[in-house]
Amino acid sequence: MAAEVICVGTELLLGDILNSNSQYLAKELAALGVPHFYQTVVGDNIDRVHQAIEIGATRSSILIFTGGLGPTPDDLTTESIASYFNTPLVEHPEVIADIERKYTQRGREMTMSNRKQSLQPQGAAILPNPLGTAPGMIWQPRAGLTIFTFPGVPQEMYRMWRDTAVPFLKTQGYGQNPIYSRSLRFFGVAESALAEKVNHLFDSNNPTVAPYAGKGEVRLRISARAANETAAKSLIEPIAREIQQIAGDNYFGSDDDTLASVVGQLLMARGQTLAVAESCTGGGLGQMLTDTPGSSSYFMGGIISYANRIKIDLLGVNAEDLARAGAVSETVAMQMAAGVKAKLGTDWGVSITGVAGPGGGTEAKPVGLVYIGIARPDGEVEGIKYQLGSQQERGLIRQVSASQTLDLLRRRLGRG
Repeated sequence: MAAEVICVGTELLLGDILNSNSQYLAKELAALGVPHFYQTVVGDNIDRVHQAIEIGATRSSILIFTGGLGPTPDDLTTESIASYFNTPLVEHPEVIADIERKYTQRGREMTMSNRKQSLQPQGAAILPNPLGTAPGMIWQPRAGLTIFTFPGVPQEMYRMWRDTAVPFLKTQGYGQNPIYSRSLRFFGVAESALAEKVNHLFDSNNPTVAPYAGKGEVRLRISARAANETAAKSLIEPIAREIQQIAGDNYFGSDDDTLASVVGQLLMARGQTLAVAESCTGGGLGQMLTDTPGSSSYFMGGIISYANRIKIDLLGVNAEDLARAGAVSETVAMQMAAGVKAKLGTDWGVSITGVAGPGGGTEAKPVGLVYIGIARPDGEVEGIKYQLGSQQERGLIRQVSASQTLDLLRRRLGRG
């Protein structure tokens, strides 16, 4: 009784749109305990959608389609499914009325092309779309096969999945032994090094432990199948404690925690504030911090001192030191951190200056060289040199540099 996800859209094949729907559905199916072995991406073409159905229906009992439910001629998902099963499309007046109402609320007039969205295969149940105009369907065209369709717009699909699809699947017996997961998050350790230390845990069947890495961070996901959340937690918790003990300070949080949110929690616990001065990251560090709701209680602001003149005029960097050591140097990073701390009147000040590339690097200061400054509440200031590989892409250098800065601050805040 496995499920298969089929995402329809030529734009997905061209890479114009990130396919986040398949990731969301994979997590949701796991949470329900629905086996899920295949995902397919297919362009806006009836014959190729037919091929995807032909293959999918032979190996999966649930086919979940996303995309291709719009009003334009290239939106072919519903039409393709109906024609594959030789079933006529039926117009649903209640869907037309719902679309008209939504257009009226927006001060617009429904076009004739929108009537296409009211067509569903005969016998299919409407899967309502509270947020958009494209409804989906739940249909069992033959014994042992269930088809869901969802629009490609992620927020619409998420809502429809939660409101209608999940309750339906539970009536079919799914969700009785769901999979619960907890992700442990680490920074400052390589995936291979961490995996070697916890290698003995990878052979466990329930719970299972799996590593993931990306952009400087490493995650270990612990998953357990159990009758309920309490039982799952009792399986996961001992493994999580053992891993945290092994990882030490490299462990920074779980699940939805981020380096920025953890830094925020530590600052709030201390009743302290932070300001940032950025050069090569161009505001990326400030964005990470403000992505956390409520960050205004501890993050006072930042200065993007990209030009040397701004470093001198706004942050008080010594012009002679700047000329002698260069913008990418320990002394400038330290002065930037102290300067923004004083300028914005905060307890902590941090700074980033570096060579993000792809040009501008020298033998002495290659691409990927970054200096981080940290000004403490007690007046002490330190500078830390950090070297990311010179062949790394500019965006990655900027992102990892901002994350490295947060991690350094986290460790210092955690020392009490």
